[in-house]
Amino acid sequence: MSNQAPIFIAVSSSARQLFQLLRCIGFASKAQVQITKEGLRFTAEESRVMQGLAFLEAALFTNYTFKPRDSNDATGEEREIPTFQISLSSLLETLQIFGVYDTKDRWSSRDPAYGGVSGSLARGGPAAAFDNRVLGLAGVCRLSYGGAGEPLCVTLEETGVVTTCELVTYEPEMHAEIPFNKFAITQRIIMRANWLYDAIAELSSTSPTRLTFVASPKPPYFTLHSNGPLGSATVEFSKDPQLLETFEVPSRTVNTYKYTLIKGATRAMALATKVSIRVDEQGVLSLQFLIEVEVGQTNYIDFRFVPYVAEAGDGDGDEEDADQDADQDPL
Repeated sequence: MSNQAPIFIAVSSSARQLFQLLRCIGFASKAQVQITKEGLRFTAEESRVMQGLAFLEAALFTNYTFKPRDSNDATGEEREIPTFQISLSSLLETLQIFGVYDTKDRWSSRDPAYGGVSGSLARGGPAAAFDNRVLGLAGVCRLSYGGAGEPLCVTLEETGVVTTCELVTYEPEMHAEIPFNKFAITQRIIMRANWLYDAIAELSSTSPTRLTFVASPKPPYFTLHSNGPLGSATVEFSKDPQLLETFEVPSRTVNTYKYTLIKGATRAMALATKVSIRVDEQGVLSLQFLIEVEVGQTNYIDFRFVPYVAEAGDGDGDEEDADQDADQDPL
């Protein structure tokens, strides 16, 4: 380990906050990390068809210092952004070393004490997951990084007990971001995240393999249609502002994605207060979740999904079923 001072140090008053945010992209075992003056960018990827991005803003930390080592300032060249890969699963295990226990997941239980919008999470609000007064956890977390080839050091302190873990860093292996053309949006819908969470949970009863998003300027306005070995199911949303806060759909769109990939974003859905659902002209889906970390303080978790392309002989059953549902008169 280098004897030089770290180029990056960040201190958080709550390891729980970091754990909850990073766990949202815990569908992958590894994550790529970028350190900037604005904050930490963690990116996880699944087979180049799904990406999750958690950006931890500098304001999330009580102390945030980033001082890149010497570059030739006389030439005016920008310093290279430190980028490396770490084991995300190891980082999450480290952050809960003092007993940041996992809360009961509504996905795995239909217990009315937890399930649906009337569950305990909804009563306390998503931000309750970050409240140390509820959890009784106030551990301080310190992150530091010495530079290329150095480990990412995580120091946790609680009630006088200090634990330091060094996570090995690797050369980044990820490819470019999944392209999303924000200037060619075919649909933009903003709604409460727990409504989307509950809808996808309800559709899981058919063990679906694919999930189709149908948006239309005419009823039914927004539909989720699942298809799997046990049958198909549909959830429809009206244009009621209490359900769909924003609804910008110039023309009807039908896009299908692998259900397991969408399900990978459910931890973010469970914590978020709102979700922005956008699709570009290539069918790439963007789910952006607004998460209240503390009162008056928010953070964003972004996901991108490549649309499902039917193989030869696979058929377009999802689109056909969705079209049939759209032709029915709404109740």
